[in-house]
Amino acid sequence: MTHELRRSLGVFDAVVIGLGSMIGAGIFVALGPAAGVAGSGLLPALALAGAVAYCNAMASARLAALYPASGGTYVYGRERLGPFWGYLAGWGFVVGKTASCAAMALTVGVYVWPGQAHAVAVAAVVALTALNYGGVRKSALLTRVIVAVVLAVLVAVVVSSLRSGAADAGRLALGGDVSPGGVLQAAGLLFFAFAGYARIATLGEEVRDPARTIPRAVPLALGIALLVYAGVAVSVLSVLGARELGGSVAPLADAARAAGADWLLPVVRVGAAVAALGSLLALVLGVSRTTLAMARDGHLPRTLAAVHPRFQVPHHAELAVGLVVAVAAATADVRGAIGFSSFGVLVYYAIANASAWSLGSGRVLAAGGLVGCLALAFALPLSSVLAGTAVLAAGAVMYAVRRS
Repeated sequence: MTHELRRSLGVFDAVVIGLGSMIGAGIFVALGPAAGVAGSGLLPALALAGAVAYCNAMASARLAALYPASGGTYVYGRERLGPFWGYLAGWGFVVGKTASCAAMALTVGVYVWPGQAHAVAVAAVVALTALNYGGVRKSALLTRVIVAVVLAVLVAVVVSSLRSGAADAGRLALGGDVSPGGVLQAAGLLFFAFAGYARIATLGEEVRDPARTIPRAVPLALGIALLVYAGVAVSVLSVLGARELGGSVAPLADAARAAGADWLLPVVRVGAAVAALGSLLALVLGVSRTTLAMARDGHLPRTLAAVHPRFQVPHHAELAVGLVVAVAAATADVRGAIGFSSFGVLVYYAIANASAWSLGSGRVLAAGGLVGCLALAFALPLSSVLAGTAVLAAGAVMYAVRRS
């Protein structure tokens, strides 16, 4: 039985998959909590999250070009720092992103049918798992459609908000409510929306000419996402103001309403559901590939390393991830998932930057990314830090027991 995946993704598809991971439900849900802690410092927090994400993206791109295999930082940490650090990165990614998958599935349910959110969430997980089972090319084609729809919705919100009489540039100014701690915590929460660019690196084994494709696709996808996020944040903040935005659970819908564009409300609802589907699709792809890599090395059951002889996808890993996410989506609450996921992913990228440091070149960006990831991780709400630390510690104990 072969364990190799088919290389079928070019630069365009890789960029689209990265955008599908970033321009998803995060932008629909993360602005409110971030404004709640940053106040009028929301835009500096977005800039800080983008700067840390850029450092991480460049580290991931350099490493992925050298190690174009499924697993992302799990592989880089193992090769550059040692087996334990690779394992810890993979463990943090799989657990954190599985929780994020459940949150995205529940977001679909909340927007599509609030009264049956859990049932809709499970149905979405089953449908996307079946799609992923058919091959990464099918997933990439659907992601193109999703990205186009979500971008159209976001552009409509930005244009309607900025052209309305409710927009006030004075609301963008920094006020007395700004604090370094609030900006750091908000940046950590906003990082949740940026954390998809490395999906390109995680799929490195399915990218054509990875040494050329990945270093081009990762920063390109991140740059487009940052421009989109900046436009959305400026438009929503200018219409709602920091205080109202901080108390909003549906900031884009509230901005459309404040701008007098009530016709946009159902469009935003559909866009949020489609965005969540896109994020869920890309997340399941990334988690299943990291699961594949860890199973190959015996950190997870080896049956999860099986690759389908026809579709050339890690079908056992995809089914296992789909099952776990479906159970979580049927029973979990979406609250708290952003902070928990952000902590795990920030630790994951801290290990990526430490791995990039070991390459000997580009150390300034690697150091900036490492320090930035740790600062944002431990600035998150205490509950997220404690839960994330406990999960990482449990993974370390499991590693030690297996090795003894």
